[in-house]
Amino acid sequence: MSASPSHAAEGGQFALLRQRRFAPFFWTQFLGAANDNLFKFAFTVLVTYQLQVAWLPADLAGLVIGALFILPFLLFSATSGQLADKLDRRSMIVWLKRAEMVIMALAAWAFFVQNIPLLLASIFLMGLQSAVFGPVKFAYLPQHLSERELTGGNGVVEMGTFVAILLGNVAGGLIIAVPEIGAHHVGFTCVFLAILGRVAAHHIPASPAMDPGLVINWNPFTETWRNLQLARRTPVVFRSLLGISWMWFFGAVFLSLFPALAKDVLHGDEQVASLLLVVFSIGIGTGSLLCEVLSRRHVEIGLVPLGAIGMSVFAIDLYFSTRGLPPATALGLQAFVADPLHWRVLADLALLSLFAGLYSVPMYALIQMRSQPTHRARIIAANNILNALFMIASAVIAGALLQAGFTIPQMFLLVGLANAVVAFYIFMLVPEYLLRFVAWVASRLVYRFKVQGDEHIPTQGAAVLVCNHVSFVDAVLLMAASPRPIRFLMDHRIFKVPVLGWLFKLAKAIPIAPQKEDEQAYDAAFDAAVAVLRDGELLAIFPEGGITRDGQLQPFKGGVVKILEMADSEGLQPAVVPMGLSNLWGSYFSRVEVRNGEAVAMVRPFRRGIFSRVGLRVGDPLVASKATLERLHSGVRALID
Repeated sequence: MSASPSHAAEGGQFALLRQRRFAPFFWTQFLGAANDNLFKFAFTVLVTYQLQVAWLPADLAGLVIGALFILPFLLFSATSGQLADKLDRRSMIVWLKRAEMVIMALAAWAFFVQNIPLLLASIFLMGLQSAVFGPVKFAYLPQHLSERELTGGNGVVEMGTFVAILLGNVAGGLIIAVPEIGAHHVGFTCVFLAILGRVAAHHIPASPAMDPGLVINWNPFTETWRNLQLARRTPVVFRSLLGISWMWFFGAVFLSLFPALAKDVLHGDEQVASLLLVVFSIGIGTGSLLCEVLSRRHVEIGLVPLGAIGMSVFAIDLYFSTRGLPPATALGLQAFVADPLHWRVLADLALLSLFAGLYSVPMYALIQMRSQPTHRARIIAANNILNALFMIASAVIAGALLQAGFTIPQMFLLVGLANAVVAFYIFMLVPEYLLRFVAWVASRLVYRFKVQGDEHIPTQGAAVLVCNHVSFVDAVLLMAASPRPIRFLMDHRIFKVPVLGWLFKLAKAIPIAPQKEDEQAYDAAFDAAVAVLRDGELLAIFPEGGITRDGQLQPFKGGVVKILEMADSEGLQPAVVPMGLSNLWGSYFSRVEVRNGEAVAMVRPFRRGIFSRVGLRVGDPLVASKATLERLHSGVRALID
């Protein structure tokens, strides 16, 4: 039951909050996250400041509570992913919210009688409930949102989750601090939030099972391995799982160090530690919401390298902004904010977390879009398992480094440098991230790029994109307009152009030489082009055979028809999508200059082009059997006139 593009929220991502397919789910998730964190933080404060428990020392309480909550993600995520693929997801959410009501009633009783073992058991059960909900949550969104809504929807959910975490922590700390009756009020509040979540879940629309015939494998270890193997079938998905897990490793280091950072480095009190958490949460939420604006309502993974760069830059700057602060007595919130030296620290934290939001949301959206619907929830489950492992590794490694004598500012420097190395490694393994980043920069910063009719670019299945050829960056702009990777059939000479040649090789463009020059390479190019269609991918061709030398649309060569005929002989009927680029003639990358009687490009750096308004119009797809050269030529001409 996936939403069609026609159902896209016209008012942007916040318009989804007025629609039944999204709003009840959002509030169900929001209330659950708030409840989890209110309960965890109140319990942590209880055993840290109010109760003396001999077998649970105060300095270990937070670690034990966090470990008990995350343990079910390791043990039960694999089974949860299977259930989310096999069962109706609305029914699962409703039952999970009923379970939350029971667990919170148990926790409320434990707060009343101050039974610590029962509270620890409740923490584990809430972790179990959250572990089962995780795959359902991320598999639900692509079932109800179109590709154009997926980034915005994920951004709103991510923002809501961090706001809920922040509010839950603040509320938990305030309520438990009420003398004598604080623990009672925490119990009442947890039950009340669980009931509200159950009411919200009641309004979630039906979400039919994707694989109702699935036979459940109850062995979590073998199923975990099987889920990882499912993810590895699509390399870009599996490596995105690793990228997200690294982000959780990165974030967990900062979150775990906030109390010590506030006390030992910034010389602040508990309110300063809370301020750091507030700034971090606002940054994540802001970055998550910016994704839709910067991606123009597509799944734009070009934002991931941008996010990685920002994470490293501001983590490293946090080292420089915190290492030389003068000693001071415990500063209150007002005294801390009054010192301009601390503003840079807060700015680093805000920008670091903002870029983390830009990094994570497109990755989540990519996994949702590229995973097969029948086992999408199991891949999300594999992601949750990897996240948990990376967070545990983060705690162990950070603790070991601190024990080895590393200071907290040095930890920030180390993590920032490690992030740069890991990000570079991932982007080399998955060149699509880097390619999309280059396309994003070209279409947002080099040109003011406007796309019309991009809904005609198929989000699934094979298609041939037919476009006029005006400049050396035409392919880069087409990459920016498409929600999916494109394989290009390109003149072999363009691969000799510095930088661009390397870029097109990275994009696995198919070089083609004139038949008279190299018949073997000519035939191999057509075989490779048909293989792209056979694999259900997008193939782009510039049928003029070269970049225009006078700005006019040139006659089309017969290569595109030959590809369609070869595809038809294999029973393939790809859509044929005409496209027209405009306003690129005369730019730095077009052949507008004439030297020694030859039209050349890229010889005058300040020629019109930087920040120029250029456009791409996408026409209605044609049936392959009716895509004649004349019809394609007239179709492209109509789009550029």
